Amino acid sequence: MTLTAREILDRLVAFPTVSRDSNLDLIDWVEEYLASHGVAARRVYDATGRKAALYANAGPEVEGGVVLSGHTDVVPVDGQNWSFDPFAVTEANGRLYGRGTCDMKGFDAIALAMVPHALAIGVTRPLQIALSYDEEVGCIGAPPMIDDMLRHLPRAAAAIIGEPSMLRPVTGHNASTITDIHVHGYEVHSSKLPEGVSAIHEAGRVLQWVNDHNAECRAATPDPISATFDPPHATTHVGTIQGGTAHNITAKDCTFKLGFRVPAGDDVARHEAALDAFLTQLDGQLRARHPEAGVTWSRNLGVPGLRPETDGVAEALIRQLTGDNGTHVVTYGTEAGQFQDRGYSAVVCGPGDIAQAHQPDEWIATEQFQRGEALMRRVVETLV
Repeated sequence: MTLTAREILDRLVAFPTVSRDSNLDLIDWVEEYLASHGVAARRVYDATGRKAALYANAGPEVEGGVVLSGHTDVVPVDGQNWSFDPFAVTEANGRLYGRGTCDMKGFDAIALAMVPHALAIGVTRPLQIALSYDEEVGCIGAPPMIDDMLRHLPRAAAAIIGEPSMLRPVTGHNASTITDIHVHGYEVHSSKLPEGVSAIHEAGRVLQWVNDHNAECRAATPDPISATFDPPHATTHVGTIQGGTAHNITAKDCTFKLGFRVPAGDDVARHEAALDAFLTQLDGQLRARHPEAGVTWSRNLGVPGLRPETDGVAEALIRQLTGDNGTHVVTYGTEAGQFQDRGYSAVVCGPGDIAQAHQPDEWIATEQFQRGEALMRRVVETLV
């Protein structure tokens, strides 16, 4: 069974693989499709067993191939006003509408369509397919998948991560990390304010630190790599905050998430260290006021930045095939930095515009989808 990229896209979009739900039905279908071409796939499950990444090697098991990598999860459609069924591809107005058509089942479909093409032309270096889970909730599924690939597959020379870039070679993106902060207070009636500790009031000190840190980052002279980003400096952000019991009770608890986004030329660890030092100091001050007060925090593993490579194989390949020698960096994160951190030469290059991602009536231009397929076909042909 050989399907076109467009036919595969129909199949993939029909699976409602929202990050909160299982993706195993989609993985089952992909594994069966690859098996129909004699290509064995390997799964890497999450801790629950309800989700899995999948990767495969098409062609000889030798080093020097190319990885085409995408994620299988999509963001929810809840609360969005769609004109079309989000879990079916609707073709209209020169566009392909549907959840994930742009981000990023369009690229996934193209990558899978390249497998029979690679086998038919007799590649002498392998085409490797890598499909992750939970990218949309923090790039969680790629690291264990890549680690497993390194144990069971010959290392590829280049990894192409097909996030929508309008088929431009993106060679740099931000690192990001999230810190969960819990400010603990001590409840008293607000008429006895000096006897209590308001977690909300003390959380305001952290928010002021955020403002001051952002001002400091804006005022600093950026390094040469960060200067290519917009903005050319790290940013710190708190999007939501929860706390308090009533208007006349000092708040016992206040919780929020603090996020850093850091250009590839900077070091996210130095920003984390500055925050940790401030929170440690604040924790000591609050505990001195009352033993039940204080600050606790924890941090996710974060997403590493993608750094421009000197003589990068992945970048050179895409530039050679597209003729695009421009400087392209983005401020969102992708799984490319995770491949790069594990020794792969990595580049972001995929069809579609990131502006369409996550939107109601998400779409990819039919012309972009077709151009993306043509480009990946030429990538595969370099493996002969």
